[in-house]
Amino acid sequence: MLYPQRFNQFTTEHSDTLAALICGVLLFLGWFALHLGWLGWALLLLPAAYVIGGYDSAREGLTTLIKEKELDVDLLMIVAAVGAASLGLWRREYHLIIDGAILILIFAISGALEGYAMRRTERSIRSLMSLTPDTARVLQQGEEATIPISQLQVGDEIVVKPGELIPTDGMIISGYSTINQAAITGESLPVEKTVGEEVFAGTINGYGALQLKLHKPAASSLIQRVIRLVEQAQTEAPPSQEFIENFERGYAKVIVIAGVLLATLPPFLWAWDWETTIYRALTFLVVASPCALMAAIMPTLLSGIANGARQGILFKNGAQLEKIGKVRAIAFDKTGTLTTGQVRVSQVLSTGKYTQQDVLKAAAALESSSEHPIGQAITQAASDLDWVRAIEVQAIPGQGIFGTVNNQSVIVGNAAFVQQYVVQLPEELLEKAASLEQEGNTVVWVAQMESKGDEYYIMGAIALADTIRPEAASTLTHLRQMGIEQIVMITGDNERTAHSVAQAVGIDQVFAELLPEDKLDVIRNLQKKYQTVVMVGDGINDAPALAQASVGIAMGIAGSDVALETADIVLMADKLDKMATAIKLGRRSQNIIKQNIVVALGFIALLLVGNFLGNINLPIGVIGHEGSTVLVTLSGLRLLK
Repeated sequence: MLYPQRFNQFTTEHSDTLAALICGVLLFLGWFALHLGWLGWALLLLPAAYVIGGYDSAREGLTTLIKEKELDVDLLMIVAAVGAASLGLWRREYHLIIDGAILILIFAISGALEGYAMRRTERSIRSLMSLTPDTARVLQQGEEATIPISQLQVGDEIVVKPGELIPTDGMIISGYSTINQAAITGESLPVEKTVGEEVFAGTINGYGALQLKLHKPAASSLIQRVIRLVEQAQTEAPPSQEFIENFERGYAKVIVIAGVLLATLPPFLWAWDWETTIYRALTFLVVASPCALMAAIMPTLLSGIANGARQGILFKNGAQLEKIGKVRAIAFDKTGTLTTGQVRVSQVLSTGKYTQQDVLKAAAALESSSEHPIGQAITQAASDLDWVRAIEVQAIPGQGIFGTVNNQSVIVGNAAFVQQYVVQLPEELLEKAASLEQEGNTVVWVAQMESKGDEYYIMGAIALADTIRPEAASTLTHLRQMGIEQIVMITGDNERTAHSVAQAVGIDQVFAELLPEDKLDVIRNLQKKYQTVVMVGDGINDAPALAQASVGIAMGIAGSDVALETADIVLMADKLDKMATAIKLGRRSQNIIKQNIVVALGFIALLLVGNFLGNINLPIGVIGHEGSTVLVTLSGLRLLK
């Protein structure tokens, strides 16, 4: 029973795609049958294509007409298609039925693309919801009980064990741990949390057990607010979309009213006979249908999408290819976007008789058993050196680590921790460490107790940082040369690190220590000033901003699933320099679309005038109509180069 259920689910979710596919197959078979002279089969297959491909458009057009008393392009296309079929049957020019079916197929494909966009939005929301567990471990009368998140009450005490996802926002009332908040704030390193500090749903607890107190409803957690923000931003129609919809309805009204007038007035005004009048009215509906206008846009955008895909730029829809050509401001996330998102040893300092290799080997010997990102980075940096694992290792959470290496006691930790065991940190090293910290580095100190001694001596210090992408600075320079007016950074990381990275790559303005909703506010403010704003990010915390931005761009390799689903464009190889390519494609597509629209409208105007003056018959009108469609389609294919 599993496969029938999956099949039913697939056909239900993708009914619009199946309708377009079946319509296309029936259209081809009908054309083939007509070409072979099998008229009976053609008259069976082509009407079936009309019904299957045009059902949704006809329903939407009639619903809009009945409920809103408005005409739209859906209904206009159905009328034009049925008019072409009627002319074909009336005059036994059966190829006109195929022309009508082509109009139906175009709208069926458009409906399928719209349905795909809606399903993608739903998937992004489901991905966000999967970040938090369905249940929480709650203390009830001194005993642990597992209950659904929906049943949590303000004041409940929640237990979170090491390595678990935190189920909801809460205040720590007992315990100490490091929390991986990358999914929410974008910070590259885990953050130390202790009693009195807040933790967020969807973040990952480190090595310490925590006891939380729920101080607000679970439905008000940060991750739930992110979900609501994404839903709201993705359903808000931009002004350009509203303008296009209004234009389509106005165009449909004009064409339908003009068609009715053309079918009724000429016999009274110019003494046309009724057969000629109706013939020209139906011809008018065919030649006035916006098929060439549609072809002026979609082939161009699809060609640009294909061109981008070849270069590692995934455009999820054509509208965003068009929008990115108008960008005036760009907002970058920091971690995983301008930087690689991976902590690396940036510098090793040594003092006295010790070398940099001595410092690195001693630290790696202790940190080799650590799961902390800093420990893993140190171990990776010493991978080519010859060192042995420490024994009797003891970690002090949030401070440092003890151990014995080659019968000598070694400690690694922050300055405050190490200072408890040494007389004094060397002034010269302290100055260098302070300078590195100002540049956004995290510094850990290494000290060793000499054999037969009872005091620790400083060996040196190790600086670690999230490394900047090598192409980041040159990319931002190129973007400015292309006319981008404002480039900002919006990050959840601390001010010091953010400004250090911003200075290195050439950012105009920095917004640091932001939560997801704060990033959203920055994007909205930028849109008020610059209208078209691009957001580039990679994390779950970027999802609302990616959705709100005119164009959201996600890093393909480093990006989270939610960021990839929410974004409009994905840089598949994580190459920032591809942004300039994407903008160039967008600008070129705009120019080609403008040229195509002028050509399409020019052909429509000529055909309408010729039809009114009686200088063209229906076959010539169809040739002109289809010819203009082919012409602008070929023009759009230029973007494939």
